[in-house]
Amino acid sequence: MSHDKDIDAADWVDQDLLTRDEAAERLDNEIVVARTRLTALRSENGDTASITLVERRLSAMENLRTRLTDDKSV
Repeated sequence: MSHDKDIDAADWVDQDLLTRDEAAERLDNEIVVARTRLTALRSENGDTASITLVERRLSAMENLRTRLTDDKSV
């Protein structure tokens, strides 16, 4: 049985958490990447499964981005 030392409570004070604005900014970057990938897949006549996967990912990111900016109460 291992007796590892627990993390002191003070160490948890400086957790690396994203603010809503930081999360939204990162999502913006990923949305651009997904849109670019989707455009490339469509222009290359990519397979339907790949296109659907990127479309679903893009839709989920856009929905989350909207929630982050519209609902400041959460």
